[in-house]
Amino acid sequence: MPPNFLFDRFLPVMPRMREFLGKAQFGVLRTIDPPITVPAWAVFFTGVDPGTLGIYGFRHRRAGSYNDTYTPTPQMIPVPPVWETLSRSGRRVAVIGMPPGYPPPTVNGVYVSDFLTPEKARDFATPISRVPELEQAAGGSYRFDITFRAEDRERIATELFDMTRRRWAMARHLWAQEKWDLFALHEIGPDRLHHAFWKYIDPAHPKYEEHPVFSGLADRYYSMLDQEIGQLLDHVGDEVTVLFASDHGSQAMDGCFCINEWLADNGYLTLRGARPPAGTQIEKASVDWSKTKVWGAGGYYARLFFNIQGREPEGTVPPMDVPELTRTLTEQLSQVRREDGRPLNPIVRDPRTIYRQLRGDPPDLMVYFGDLRCRSAGTLGYGKWFISDNDTGPDDSVHTFEGIYAVAGGGVAPRGPSPERSILDVSSTLLTMLEQPVPTHNQGRPITDWI
Repeated sequence: MPPNFLFDRFLPVMPRMREFLGKAQFGVLRTIDPPITVPAWAVFFTGVDPGTLGIYGFRHRRAGSYNDTYTPTPQMIPVPPVWETLSRSGRRVAVIGMPPGYPPPTVNGVYVSDFLTPEKARDFATPISRVPELEQAAGGSYRFDITFRAEDRERIATELFDMTRRRWAMARHLWAQEKWDLFALHEIGPDRLHHAFWKYIDPAHPKYEEHPVFSGLADRYYSMLDQEIGQLLDHVGDEVTVLFASDHGSQAMDGCFCINEWLADNGYLTLRGARPPAGTQIEKASVDWSKTKVWGAGGYYARLFFNIQGREPEGTVPPMDVPELTRTLTEQLSQVRREDGRPLNPIVRDPRTIYRQLRGDPPDLMVYFGDLRCRSAGTLGYGKWFISDNDTGPDDSVHTFEGIYAVAGGGVAPRGPSPERSILDVSSTLLTMLEQPVPTHNQGRPITDWI
């Protein structure tokens, strides 16, 4: 959710949110590097950065491997999220859909897993005995996510509305069960709406298109979401602190930079034989690792991995050469121009300098393209550096660092528009609200205005 959507663009169709903002503090919630759902929500509820978590995106490679990948699970989080700390103290928690959330951890209460849950999973909640009850509360079945990178947008729209309504029906059912100390609900619907329909929402989108149905879909969705929110808020007393937040913002996508094509053309990545078919994943490409220095993983940013001697099976880069390789790559990428002559404007981050610790398998460099508007294609075989679409399917939007927060109730002073806050500060704030000590590993500070 970007700030201009909640605080301006769609506020006219969201009367309950207008009412809420009238008694709230609200503003920009600055997210983390990288501004991605996984790891951002884990940062939100632990107060430590992605390096400390060892989570850098949805998919990771296993250390010492070129092509063995995995998806993070909640069991891999090395420090306790807020709900775990509260559970240990005997406090009651209900958590719905917070990623990474599958397999669902055991808490003192109820935990319903997230959009990474396999479609037909029957172990999506703890305690597992509550699964039939939760499905019934959601209307007979529960939808974790939708396939949103696809062309059949009529189907996407139908499933989007259905998914959201079922989640909030389940949430209202759980809210009524008991007096929770922490009740946390993650709604993935706005993100899916933006990815599938942004070009019908934003006249500044490079592929803006007017459509008799889709051009008004966002208004209808946010109106429906506002009604669902209102039905829950009707049962929430003034003594309860309510916090709305997003883990990142959104903006129009402006193409995709094929990082592995560029690396191959500039002598960093060597393939065996001819270039593979367009869209070939780097993990499935025939790479000559004995002659490769750098390769990249795609997504909202490029994760660049150096083929370092002693670390990778066929390492070619001496560890002492890493600083010079970093400088050379940064300089060469800064000179890249798009097909229409515009500069690529890469933003290069070194994980060793932006994170407190480095766990898991961190990239050697993190690179954003085109002010984050241009995705990174981890696939290759295109014979060019730029493609106009997402390499993983139709997509209209990408992320930004500017999310939102709005907090009211529980004694929070209604100050209206308020200063920008950091996503790192939320968990320490929640723990302080709930009279729990903030652990020493927490990298944030309690937001005193909310307490």
